[in-house]
Amino acid sequence: MTHLHAGLSSETTEKARLELNENPDTLHQDIQQVRDMIVTRPDIGFLRTDDDFILRFLRARKFDQVETFRLLAQYFQFRQQNLDMFQSFKVDDPGIKRALMDGFPGVLENPDQHGRKILILFASNWDQSRNSFTDILRAILLSLEVLIENPELQINGFILIIDWSNFSFKQASKLTPNILKLAIEGLQDSFPARFGGIHFVNQPWYIHAMYTIIKPFLKDKTRKRIFLHGNNLNSLHQLIQPECLPSEFGGTLPPYDMGIWARTLLGPDYNDETEYTLTYDALHVRENCGGGGGGDKDMMKRSQSAVEPGTLRPTDRETSTPLLALD
Repeated sequence: MTHLHAGLSSETTEKARLELNENPDTLHQDIQQVRDMIVTRPDIGFLRTDDDFILRFLRARKFDQVETFRLLAQYFQFRQQNLDMFQSFKVDDPGIKRALMDGFPGVLENPDQHGRKILILFASNWDQSRNSFTDILRAILLSLEVLIENPELQINGFILIIDWSNFSFKQASKLTPNILKLAIEGLQDSFPARFGGIHFVNQPWYIHAMYTIIKPFLKDKTRKRIFLHGNNLNSLHQLIQPECLPSEFGGTLPPYDMGIWARTLLGPDYNDETEYTLTYDALHVRENCGGGGGGDKDMMKRSQSAVEPGTLRPTDRETSTPLLALD
């Protein structure tokens, strides 16, 4: 076993071999072959190419080296093309911090029965005067960067549950094609995570309509992993055991405290002057990161948010034509 397998359980190591084609005997060779392809894309700045980093991309693409390099290139290209999203990509960025404190995303402490980390989103908690969709996406991507450092999660992957209860038509009308395309590119096409399922619960008809519109832009593999449960939590429990879920999803766990993940990232010794540098240097963009910190509010519980009207200006991405018109 190499140092790259340090900390992995024997069960997870075997899972990587059976499901991801991971071979400890050829691991360094596989990594080097991906690294050797970097010269074919001089237009992209590959700002991190160490073994640990490339390995997570190999695992995300089941050790298909060509597909691995394509994902690696798309990861950095997405960041180059959206520099505004990554120039202050840290927990004390005011926009990211607000989104985290409002529960975007929620992260359950324990995995599901297959070892997959469970992320949850309460869609109705999106106060559009407080959080832009782009900042919510940034907070999700930052959270994934932290979580994907865990090699067990590189192998076992993630589950996303979105609760659409009380998500209004007016809120849905703000989901423009541009920002949905940005989310698809950032999560589906440009990040080395294995998503075992994306579960919609309590979704209204207009979310069905929105999904129909974006469905052609999703990969076939992604479409097969999206489950629309509606109000039928039994179908959710057939895929995720109730013992793994909080009571909001019919589970046996206590109600989810929406501040838990924010407190995990901010930490008891959080300092406004400290950059987030847990995963990698300079956050993979060439510009220097800006400073700044948002004002702390009491941590929100479950799906209740502390509103600060007028704290946000909409970006161009969020002022384009809506998918769902109000008139």
